[in-house]
Formats: sequence, structure tokens, C-alpha cells
Amino acid sequence: MLFRRKRKEYSSSPLSRLAIKRLLRNSSALASMGIIAVATLIAILGYLITPDSTPDVNQQYLELATRKPGFKANMLKLRNNAPPKEHNLFYRMLFGAPSNYEEIPYSSYKIDGAFLTITEYTDIKNDIPIQKQFHLADIAFALATDATGKIQVSRIGDQITYKLYDGTMHTIGLKELRQKVIDENLTVRRFPLGTDRYGRDMLSQLMIGTRVSLSVGFIAIAISLLIGITLGAIAGYFGGKIDQMIVWLINVVWSVPTLLLVIAITFVLGKGFWQVFIAVGLTMWVEVARVVRGQVLSIREKEFIEAARALGYRNRRIIFRHILPNVMGPVIVISAANFASAILLEAGLSFLGIGVQPPTPSWGSMIKENYGYIILDYAYLAIMTGVAIMLMVLAFMLLGNALRDALDVKTVASEH
Repeated sequence: MLFRRKRKEYSSSPLSRLAIKRLLRNSSALASMGIIAVATLIAILGYLITPDSTPDVNQQYLELATRKPGFKANMLKLRNNAPPKEHNLFYRMLFGAPSNYEEIPYSSYKIDGAFLTITEYTDIKNDIPIQKQFHLADIAFALATDATGKIQVSRIGDQITYKLYDGTMHTIGLKELRQKVIDENLTVRRFPLGTDRYGRDMLSQLMIGTRVSLSVGFIAIAISLLIGITLGAIAGYFGGKIDQMIVWLINVVWSVPTLLLVIAITFVLGKGFWQVFIAVGLTMWVEVARVVRGQVLSIREKEFIEAARALGYRNRRIIFRHILPNVMGPVIVISAANFASAILLEAGLSFLGIGVQPPTPSWGSMIKENYGYIILDYAYLAIMTGVAIMLMVLAFMLLGNALRDALDVKTVASEH
């Protein structure tokens, strides 16, 4: 009997494990965490997985503007006559890398001797086709040029001799050079989500826009938690005039509409990538401070806090070791809701033109650039971005609701 009692005592799960189990049983929470996990992975890998890996995914093909999803085009990859731009993996993941090739859309090509002639792509009816001719070696290699810009290449029979940008001379057979150009420089570029009015890849724009939205959320929440928890804990624990001053500050900030306050802070800090993070974060601490203050006011009167004071513990240790761990549940829930609000605020600021500035892609600026197409045949350009914002905000809101239910002390304790 004693053995059975001990076994039952040791096999009982703590409340935190029960809360996790409740969370994992919630199908909407699992779907939300899946969406957030995929978006986070896309944001971290960034330019390593985008079809367009140039900085700010700003590779423009004006001939291919506003092409619908699934469009593909033939591309000639023309090697730049310059040293290759090489960056390490971490740099390319964060910032992308300029391409070593110029890509030219074409509709047809013809190889005659050591030259390749392409007909540039156009979808304008009755338009006179533009043809361009390139030397095969100039397409495949980074050649040296003289003062007039003429490439250093010559042909003797079926042998092509060329001089690279580094001054070295090389020889290649004409047949081998032709096959190299056909295999490596004549490619097909696909646009799964189409292109915008500048001919930029929409899929790449959406993927890098995910990084901006999640970055705003994480940094804004970090700033709001740092300020909100600090002020809320100080006000709730010490009370008196300190509490009155902090409550007055909370009420003043709370009385100003959030969007107007963000706009005002943005005007002070300036427009840009980091400024919008700070502006959003400085407006979201109020709700965190109110919740933490209320929780601390109730916990500071508990017996274990009185015992900690009686043992001579410092106030800092009591706050950080005994009070704050007991208020993190509501803070986590409110942070999930604030994360969704931060994404919406950033999108709104970028739509108004005072958020993240072009050419850096942002979901808000993408809607601003394409909302005029809603009444035309290209409504998907704005709708796709709107759906992305909706899914991300909905995922965080559902996750916040699921966390609230899972961390409900009474429900978890009754199951325990």
C-alpha cells in the first residue's frame, strides 16, 4: 500500500507539464505553431532559399512586369566582365549577394559561329523585335576589356582564345564553348507567384517580407517586456508614490491612440528599418506594465513573500526569484497578442510610407504598391500579401488564446 502511494506521488506531473499537454491537444494551437515555425524558418534562412537572392530581392525585369502566377521565361545569363562578388554563407543569408550575371529575357536564339543572337522578349503586338548579339566567350566568362571596352578574345580555326579579368589567357574549343553556353547560360526562370509592376519576383518579396514582420514582432515585444515588466514590478511591489507616478505615466501613454503615438515616435526617430522596431516597441509596454502591476500587487501579500522578507532577502531577489516567475503566464499570453498587433502596426506604417523604406520589401509597402490593381485583373498582387498578413496575425491570436486556456491555473489544477 505504501509502495503504491509513493508510486502515484512520483508519477504525478507538475502543472507546467499539464499545461503543455493541454496546449498540444489544441488543434488550432498546433496549426498556429506550424505556421509560425514555417514563417520563422523562412525568415532565418532568408536569401539562401529565395528564388531571387540579390539584396532586397530587387532584381527587376521590366519586360516581365505584372506576370501572373506560374509564369516562366527564357533567360540569357550574361557573365559580368568583373571580378566575382563572393560572400560567406552568413552574409548571404542576411543580406543577399549581387549577381555575377546579367539576365536578359528572350523569346528565341540562334548560334552562328562564335556568336549568339537573341530576340528579346516582348508581349506587345506588332512590336518590332529587338535583337542582340554576343560573343559566346563573353557570355560564359568574365573577360578583360581594353580602354574602349572591347573584350580581349580571338579565334583561330575552331579554337577560341580569351583573356580573363585577372589577365590570364585561356583556350577552349568552339564546340565545347557552344555546349557550355547552351547548358549553363540559357536557362528558364520561373515565377511561382508572378511578378509585380517592376518585374520583381513576388514569391521572393513575400519571403523577405516575412523576415521584416517577424523581426518587428520579436524586437518590439522584447522592448515592451523590458520596459513593461520593470515598471510594472516596481509599481506593484513598492507601491506608494512610486506606484502613483508609474500609474500616471501608464494612463498618459494609454490615453494616446497607439497608431498616432507610433507615427509621432517614427517622425522623431526618422524613417527606416530599425526606427520602426523601436517605435512599435515603445508603444506596447503599457499593457504589459498594467498586467504585471496587478499580478505583483496580489502576489506580494502572499505568505511565501512574507517569509522571504522575514529571512532578510533583498527586494531585488524577491522580485526576480519569487514574484516574476509567478506572473509570466499572463505576460506570455499578452505577448502573443501584442506580437500580432506589432505585425499590423508595421504593415500600417509601411502602407502609409513611414515604415520600412523601399527597396526593402515589407508586406505593408507591397500592399501600397499594388492596391491599385485590386479593381483590375491583377488583384492577386495585393490579395496575396493581405492573406499572408491575415494568416500570421491569426496564428498569433489563436496561439495566444490557446496559451490562455492552457495556463489557466484553475483548469490545470483540477486536471492535476
